[in-house]
Amino acid sequence: MKSIITILCCFLCATMSTGQERYLTKNGTINFFSKAPIENITADNNQVLSIIDATNNQMAISILMKSFLFKKALMQEHFNENYVESDKYPKATFKGDLLNFDAVNETVRVVKVKGILTIHGISKEITIDANMAKIKEAILVDGEFIINLADFEIEIPAVVANNIAKNIRVSFNFNHEPYNK
Repeated sequence: MKSIITILCCFLCATMSTGQERYLTKNGTINFFSKAPIENITADNNQVLSIIDATNNQMAISILMKSFLFKKALMQEHFNENYVESDKYPKATFKGDLLNFDAVNETVRVVKVKGILTIHGISKEITIDANMAKIKEAILVDGEFIINLADFEIEIPAVVANNIAKNIRVSFNFNHEPYNK
């Protein structure tokens, strides 16, 4: 009887610990910056969903394109209607592997993240460096990378071609908390 209780306790503890192997944020931040001769363009999105599955070292991100906020309403309208076509392609996603995730602890470390980024219906494999640290129960992730608009078939009309950079700097910041079902 004692051994059955011991086995059940071990099973319960193992089940509870695997539940703690997923980390989630629903309010991650992504912003982008476009440097242009006439006017720099910035947009922020604070409603980014991101999950880390520590059991298999994977990360997934979902971004609602209409949640990007611009300083000027006209920029936001052009972004959604003309460039990323948010009604047709409402989300951007990333799914990939954290290549050296096992080394993450309280010290901020650079982790290679390799996966598929999908924007505007086009998927492209990317590898980026992300800063990661595990502080108490949270996994903090931040970094930046460059997106070439042509890679995702985002066309810039000739009339405004000099006003919008062809390469956009994307910054991200996530505070993943343990996910409890």
